[in-house]
Amino acid sequence: MNAPATTELPVVVIGAGPAGLAAAAHLIDQGIEPLVLEAGPTAGAAVREWSHVRLFSTWGEVVDPAAEKLLAPTGWTRPDPATYPSGGDWADLYLQPLADVLGDRVRTGARVTGVSRTGRDRIVDADREQQPFVVHVAHTDGRAVIDASGTWATPSPAGGSGLPALGEKAAADRITYRVPDLKDPAVRARYAGKRTAVIGSGASAFTALAYLADLAKSDDGSGTKGVWILRRGISGSTFGGGEADQLPARGALGLAAKAAVDEGHADAVTGFRTEAIERADDGCLVLVGEDGRRLDPVDEVVVLTGFRPDLSFLDELRLGLDERLQAPVELAPLIDPNQHSCGTVYPHGHRELSHPEQGVYLVGMKSYGRAPTFLAMTGYEQVRSVAAAIAGDLDAADRVELTLPETGVCGGAGLFDAPDAAQGDGSGCCAPAPQLVQLGAPAAVGAAAAEEAPAGGCCGS
Repeated sequence: MNAPATTELPVVVIGAGPAGLAAAAHLIDQGIEPLVLEAGPTAGAAVREWSHVRLFSTWGEVVDPAAEKLLAPTGWTRPDPATYPSGGDWADLYLQPLADVLGDRVRTGARVTGVSRTGRDRIVDADREQQPFVVHVAHTDGRAVIDASGTWATPSPAGGSGLPALGEKAAADRITYRVPDLKDPAVRARYAGKRTAVIGSGASAFTALAYLADLAKSDDGSGTKGVWILRRGISGSTFGGGEADQLPARGALGLAAKAAVDEGHADAVTGFRTEAIERADDGCLVLVGEDGRRLDPVDEVVVLTGFRPDLSFLDELRLGLDERLQAPVELAPLIDPNQHSCGTVYPHGHRELSHPEQGVYLVGMKSYGRAPTFLAMTGYEQVRSVAAAIAGDLDAADRVELTLPETGVCGGAGLFDAPDAAQGDGSGCCAPAPQLVQLGAPAAVGAAAAEEAPAGGCCGS
């Protein structure tokens, strides 16, 4: 039987998160039928897992224009564009209504287990580009594949080598890889009055430290103490850009973490790369560093060291990925934290996101591989460009225009401090050490994860 013409097939979009649903909206705008496959039980399933966390991007920055156009005939109106949604708000007030409009084009409970070309494994060249993609859920064919599945399901471990620390899996009952929801009574009781290690240096870690400090100051949280584990030293950029950040709520996160340390609700342990996690006689956990240091026991460990892409189901495709970040090779230099810590990325679209396998695109948080600082507006512009490219409108696809808000921190390697570098001197283009300020409304204290994530603001850390 002849393979069906690829133009008659839908474009398969993997993931019904913010980027995936936006991709579907842009494809429809181009006259192309999408088929969105979501592993979770609902649209935005990953976002719902951090529903308690407030984004540091406003409603005006986390609603895609093509999606809003699709929603408009239903009477949907965007919430106040100047306010900050929580993950739950984002899912309930935007992602679910968008999925409802897309209707049968979105299939939940559909986990993709493999993607290839019909009748061609990754070795075969002959007639490859003319064959449709085969996507194994049960079985689905597609003319192109947009992978917007994010990285939420694959958090990075505590181990400083990129592998789980020795004993990390055995200590799983006292370790979480998510920002705890301290409004949940059961979760609150788990951390109240306890000593908790927070491993990580990004927005998620800032949020966890701020939440634990708030718990420590509450009537039922006496004795709560955070231990902030940083793989680097503390410099002028450790706490982000502060008031110099063009996203005020993102800047406030770093200031909240600084306040947690300055007020004595958290102790900072610097230059510590975890090699082992041992269990003490009383059940508490002892973190052991690569340099042999052993920290005082903690009751709980919160690991917020970032995320990484799941590439296992794409193994039969010819992907062009950077060997370090696992991001598309053309995009990687723009986001490589080994080179810079800006978090401000040059506009990019289908050309930077393409692969040797024609018709395959990794978008959204997954396009960043292991790099942090992803913003929802980046993903929306990515999928607009990709949808235009699939439709054959290369003029529109190449017209990538996006100005991202600056972090207030830029310059130098984002992963290691130079041994002889001056700390906190404000040299280069880095912002000076942020000053402690009184935070305003609680809405300013939150991060988005992920996306995903972490994904309306920044889910990586």
